[in-house]
Amino acid sequence: MLQCSMLDRVNSELITETAPIQRRMHGERAKCLQRLIRLGLPVPDTVALSVPLVKAIAGGQRPDMKELLEPFGSWPVISVRASPIEAQWGGPGSILNIGMNRANEAYFASILGAEAAAALHLRFIKSFALDVARLDDEIFDIPDLTSERALEAYETEMDEAFPQEIEAQLLDVLKSMSKAWEGTTARLLRMSKGAPEDAGLGLVVQRMAFGLGKGESGAGVIQFVNSDSGDPQEVGRYKRQSQGRDALSANGEAMYLTRDDRGPSLEEASPEAFEKLQDYGAIARKGLREEMQIEFTISGGELHVLDAVRTPRSARAEIAIVTALAQDEVISKPEAVARVNPKSVPELLHQQVAPDAKRDVISVGVAASPGAATGKLVFNAAAAQTAQSQGEACILVRRETSPEDIRGMHAARGILTERGGTTSHAAVIARGLGLPCVAGASDLEIDTKGRKITTRDGRVFSEGDVISLDGTRGEALAGAVPLLEAGIGGTFQTLMDWADEYRDLGVRANADTPADAEVAAMFKAEGIGLCRTEHMFFAEDRLIVLREAIFANEVEDRRAALDRLLPMQREDFCELFEIMAGKPVCLRLFDPPLHEFLPSSRSGIREMAEAMGLSAKAVQHRIENLSEFNPMLGMRGVRLGITVPEIYDMQARAIFEAVVQSQQDGVEAVVPEIMIPLVSAKREVELVKSRIDSVAADVAAETGAHFYYKLGVMVETPRAALRAGDIATHASFLSFGTNDLTQMTYGLSRDDAGRFMSDYVNKGVFVEDPFHALDQDGVGELLKLACARGRQVRSRLTLSVCGEHGGDPDSIAFCRDIGIGYVSCSPYRVPIARLAAAQLAIRDPGDSDLSTGFEDDRDIVPD
Repeated sequence: MLQCSMLDRVNSELITETAPIQRRMHGERAKCLQRLIRLGLPVPDTVALSVPLVKAIAGGQRPDMKELLEPFGSWPVISVRASPIEAQWGGPGSILNIGMNRANEAYFASILGAEAAAALHLRFIKSFALDVARLDDEIFDIPDLTSERALEAYETEMDEAFPQEIEAQLLDVLKSMSKAWEGTTARLLRMSKGAPEDAGLGLVVQRMAFGLGKGESGAGVIQFVNSDSGDPQEVGRYKRQSQGRDALSANGEAMYLTRDDRGPSLEEASPEAFEKLQDYGAIARKGLREEMQIEFTISGGELHVLDAVRTPRSARAEIAIVTALAQDEVISKPEAVARVNPKSVPELLHQQVAPDAKRDVISVGVAASPGAATGKLVFNAAAAQTAQSQGEACILVRRETSPEDIRGMHAARGILTERGGTTSHAAVIARGLGLPCVAGASDLEIDTKGRKITTRDGRVFSEGDVISLDGTRGEALAGAVPLLEAGIGGTFQTLMDWADEYRDLGVRANADTPADAEVAAMFKAEGIGLCRTEHMFFAEDRLIVLREAIFANEVEDRRAALDRLLPMQREDFCELFEIMAGKPVCLRLFDPPLHEFLPSSRSGIREMAEAMGLSAKAVQHRIENLSEFNPMLGMRGVRLGITVPEIYDMQARAIFEAVVQSQQDGVEAVVPEIMIPLVSAKREVELVKSRIDSVAADVAAETGAHFYYKLGVMVETPRAALRAGDIATHASFLSFGTNDLTQMTYGLSRDDAGRFMSDYVNKGVFVEDPFHALDQDGVGELLKLACARGRQVRSRLTLSVCGEHGGDPDSIAFCRDIGIGYVSCSPYRVPIARLAAAQLAIRDPGDSDLSTGFEDDRDIVPD
């Protein structure tokens, strides 16, 4: 039990300009109201109840009601509103007109009129019954309901009199709201919004400004920017003879704010009040340094400001708003950069399902790649290519994708898979292409032979049926839905340019083709941090040549086939160098096992047999010989480069010849970075390095050209991380492939983990999916060790992260802390990484002279 002395210390406080109101003690609404009072806005008398006091009330303590009500004088009628520490945590709904009773109804009838006073009393009775006493609203299904009939209905249901004294009414309201906050449902709801389990709630008690009665009276809401675009615009509604936010749900009864041909407006009905609202909006914008939505009441022609909250907004609007605030010198540029949540940026880079769209959800999976698309269902790559050639949008559905599906993925508008997660093959490729992807949709039954999917509720969708994908939410929707176009216009580019002024961490892109590099350049990546060169082989003309090399039994035959691929790779590299215009390009040598480039279906085997003049049986036999029980840990990466060295020889020659060709074409100086994948031992690097150096010498001798190159290692195995000191003796850079490193550290298949990952996270086994956010305790420890041991050998060793974690803001923070030089992620995540890196530099500038100028003013508005 709390002692009286403790209650005294946590008691209520009249909000004045100088009152000791603190956001963490009294909540966000209380602090904002004090700011409004300081700015001279006409806020009704308000008392703030502190977080400890509200908690004490929930625990059964009784506050000093006389002290609480003293500021309101005689005949008070008041409201109570929630004041959580963070607005987004929500809270109990407001209760208005506390203090209305038979005596007050008679009193206010002489001031406001009988009809208005009766309406106030009736509204309070209903609100108290439903929100405090928790009665069913059916008790008020009475013809010609009046306050007296409502009181009778309440007393019949409760078997007790309705409280008439304001002290009793207010105490019951405070108890109800404080206990509701402590309830299990409310607790889980706010925790889902990021609140700690013990998050505190303050309450504010405010004198009512009625909005009912004689003269111009009503209530409304106004904001001064468009919530979708962020463009300046007076938006909102006003309703005569109303209270609170009634105007927003009044349908045709509400008035427009500005003059409008469609109906009456506040600007016409009360031009003085409208002009004052415009002034108040400008004052709040400058004083609170934010675009605010103002809740107001007009009572007998007198304007009152009841509350102001941060204007609701889309990600697109947020960027427009903060950019405008900075350009108007209301906030600084660093603060503008720091205000935008990097995780909201994908909403601007991709199409999105319109907020008001009707959503008929047929499946829920993993939100593997953001964006939205609508198209006809197709079930293989060939069908996707056919649809594209006919100008039809399609959604590619697979149990899981493989390199064989690449051409179909390029042709599709979106990808839906039964298996996989955020780092599955489908997810990684989709993010690189900027396509929406829903992976791990295990509640679907996919019949690839019958070309249909069956939902959990038994609905069947066949090839050609239209569905939509929301990769941002991880949902598949029946039919076509309205989509919003991407919005990477002027304000977005302005904000990103500001971010680059403060960023101290490099950001590159993972780009496998010239088309990917174009996107990377558009998003101002500082180079290519990972080019998976094998992805260049999936074009039809190249794939058949590569398959000939795979089928070759003799070294000379293999070299002959690879010689035909050489000019194709050289051309690709030349394009990459030209697009990146002197920026660094890191080229990972061939990584996947060879069998991934061979067909798996009967039709594919037959087509390959025809193309190569072999029997289907011979092709099948060769595929079986190359197959492995666990190909991800089999003959791939550097192991392939050592056992079948002709592939790496060809790639190295293509790189060096492309450098020479680029020099001759006048492209800015190119220093390619050649990366060896899946290394686990120093000797592997020595063997591959000797062959690459030899090829470089041959090309230099043949062409007479001088060129430079860097050789490095992709650290994907735990052993490579632990032996980074040895490996660094032959490497000028180490790039951490955190996708595979996570997979090998945990012993998890990233393609299958989606089946149980949500259970693991929900049960606290993992804090978060380690393929989505870097595991800083386990995988992160390996990174720390590797960085330290590598730099003991080479003090200027370049360190980077090129897994998908390179686009995750939390993971980027860890990378910066341990001294990583740059991160590399899919092109469409580059803006996220640029913004996140800039915010880290702003918050922790180190030796930089960065000051946001807002550290001491965080109580002004919600962050």
